Amino acid sequence: MLVEKKQTAKRLADQLGKDPATVSKWCTNTTQPSLENLIRISELLEVPIQELIRTNGKV
Repeated sequence: MLVEKKQTAKRLADQLGKDPATVSKWCTNTTQPSLENLIRISELLEVPIQELIRTNGKV
C-alpha cells in the first residue's frame, strides 16, 4: 500500500510518531499494528481500513 500511495515507511513512521523499524515490521507482516494505529494509517494513506487488512485478496 505504501508503494501504491507513493509513501515511505520512514515518512509514515514519522507521521505516526513510531520507530521506522516498527513500521517495517508491520509492512513485512512480522508484527501487527494496534487497531488504533490501523485507523490512523488508513486516515494518513486515505484508504479504507479493509484495504490494510487484506490477505491474498480476502479480508
